[in-house]
Amino acid sequence: MPKRILRGVVTSDANAQTVTVSVERRFTHPVLKKTIRKSKKYRAHDENNQFKVGDAVRIRECAPKSKTKRWEVMTAEMIEADRIEREEHAKLQQELDAKRHAEHEAAAH
Repeated sequence: MPKRILRGVVTSDANAQTVTVSVERRFTHPVLKKTIRKSKKYRAHDENNQFKVGDAVRIRECAPKSKTKRWEVMTAEMIEADRIEREEHAKLQQELDAKRHAEHEAAAH
C-alpha cells in the first residue's frame, strides 16, 4: 500500500531528530458551502536535524519511530525517487490500459 505524503510547514525543531509539522487542509463546508481551513500537527523524524522553523517540507508515513512519531521528513533524494517511481507506475498503467483497450476493440469486431 502506498505511503501517504503530506505538505506542511515546520513549526518546531526544539527536540533532537524531531520536527513538528503543521499541515493545513482546505475543504468546502457541506452545508454552508464556505471554504474552511483546518490544520493538524504531526511529529516527524528528521534524521540530521536539517530542517528549521518556517521550512516547507513533505512528510510521509513510516513505521512508528517513537510514541508520537509516525512520519518522516522527506529529503530531496526521497522526493526525487518518489517522483521517478510514480512516473514509472504511470507508464505501466498507460501501457496496460492501451493493451486492454486493444483487446476490447478486437473482441468487439
